[in-house]
Amino acid sequence: MHRERRIRSFHPRKGRMSDAQRAALARLWERYGLRVDGRSRIDLGELFGDPELPVLLEIGFGMGDATATMAAADPGTGILAVDVHTPGHGNLLRRIESDGLANVRLAEGDAVVLLRDQLAPASLAGLRIYFPDPWPKARHHKRRLLQPEFLELALSRLRSGATVHCATDWEPYAEQMLEVLSASPELENPYAGSDGGYAPRPEWRPVTKFERQGLDKGHVVHDLVFRRR
Repeated sequence: MHRERRIRSFHPRKGRMSDAQRAALARLWERYGLRVDGRSRIDLGELFGDPELPVLLEIGFGMGDATATMAAADPGTGILAVDVHTPGHGNLLRRIESDGLANVRLAEGDAVVLLRDQLAPASLAGLRIYFPDPWPKARHHKRRLLQPEFLELALSRLRSGATVHCATDWEPYAEQMLEVLSASPELENPYAGSDGGYAPRPEWRPVTKFERQGLDKGHVVHDLVFRRR
């Protein structure tokens, strides 16, 4: 029997949900959420109710508070946020409702399947990957999300001028990210001439829970911002 060998975008994290998160899932999922099934092509204009809205894909949003804050600050951009963390889905749905956010949609499942099978070529205006699992042990490095094979797939779904924005507090992973992104002829680094190629931390990117934990441990946070040619 053949088994597909590839990078997965997630490590399953179901977790315990609060009553408010569970209620938000039951009440709002049908309106704002979709399951990644690898079968149906997603029309982003239809999904967001606006065919002119530029849409970013955010992979791994945790509890979703940073996502909600960024969405509120930039209502002219859609965010398709994908994760497998069920309490995070519930919490982000709660924020969508309480903050009146019309520009966020949620996806549950593997982002690789979403990109490969359900999003059209050149359909995305950007890609955000903030504080992915660093898989620090050498034998686990192959599990890291940002690798050449994944990047090639992601770039096929990004339109010209789209931004790839990654952030990590794990310095060896930041070095790998920089190497992989810099090696792509389809990307340019506007910050190539400063700070080793890393971007300054954008003021609009909120500090996430994982970032705060890393800073508390004395880790250095690196942002990487590249543009699709």
